[in-house]
Amino acid sequence: MKRIKVLLFSKYSRLGPSSRLRSLQYLPLLQEYGIDVQVHALFPDAYLEELYRGSSSAAWYRAWWHGMQRLMQLLRRSDHDLTWIEGELFPYLPNWIESALARSVTPYVVDYDDALFHKYDLSQSPLIRRMLGRKIDHVMRGATCVIAGNGYLAARALQAGATRTAIIPTVVDDQRYTTVTHGNDRQPVIGWIGSPATESYVLDNREVLERVCTKHGARLMLVGPHPGVAQQFNGLDPEVTTWSEDSEVALINRMDIGIMPLRDGPWERGKCGYKIIQYMACGLPVVASAVGTNNAIVQDGENGFLADEPSAWEERLGQLITDWSLRSRMGRSGRMRVENEYSLKAQAPRLAEVLRNAGQGACAA
Repeated sequence: MKRIKVLLFSKYSRLGPSSRLRSLQYLPLLQEYGIDVQVHALFPDAYLEELYRGSSSAAWYRAWWHGMQRLMQLLRRSDHDLTWIEGELFPYLPNWIESALARSVTPYVVDYDDALFHKYDLSQSPLIRRMLGRKIDHVMRGATCVIAGNGYLAARALQAGATRTAIIPTVVDDQRYTTVTHGNDRQPVIGWIGSPATESYVLDNREVLERVCTKHGARLMLVGPHPGVAQQFNGLDPEVTTWSEDSEVALINRMDIGIMPLRDGPWERGKCGYKIIQYMACGLPVVASAVGTNNAIVQDGENGFLADEPSAWEERLGQLITDWSLRSRMGRSGRMRVENEYSLKAQAPRLAEVLRNAGQGACAA
């Protein structure tokens, strides 16, 4: 088997979740399939660390510096078979410049794990909508293959005129995720994992969570939001914990039920349901909004529940809190689904096939 060389233009280094999950975690396995990947991150860990510390000016200085480095990498001749681009080469760069740069690294595949195109075509700025509204469509159209995390993203690629698409979900390394069986004699914990950018989805369901926890004596645990979010709850004192890659599995293992509330909007339909997969990898039953790819991941009544209205959320959470055997059964079912469909070992062969075929001018669907 001939080895192939791939240039990966990721958005972030390992500290960025999208890059870590969609590409970087696959690299050791891709080597086993004869695919050598050279990584060029646009925003390295130092940029994200400055951003998370609130040093926006220092972060943007680093962004400009590394943007210039990426430009030099694109203009430099390279012996490669394929380029792998996460989303776009440069955020907010006009399409005519982006397309010219992309032509210097063809053939290329482009990967999406969220509805990046809505950052432009649904922007509140009329200027951005006019100048960049169709930018991602052009990027998709020029790709040998568009790798999409779910059907909503793949449908947009086809609508944009993409030649080929391949749906590869965002997955976990199930070997990292251990399952813990909690006894029936402890206070159940409803858990959520996310970031300050997504904590508003939890707050949308604040009143439901307050009622359920008060009625059934459950606790609420929030991993990753802004520390001040706890003060927005009435009559409930949720545990708010800082997220880290090293501690996330241990934190999820302290939960009994995992939740993923969402609004039903265009941006949310593009999400890949990663936190649901994390919960299920740890053997937790889930309750999730019936939005987008959540409907594909959650088999309602088997590995969790789908819910829309507040009354449905309250009923389903109540069922799981009060029925230990139901939690256990659904947790086992979810873990099995992750191993079979949403794990690194399940999807790595498919990704390798897509990259190898794209390097030869084709794409595995």
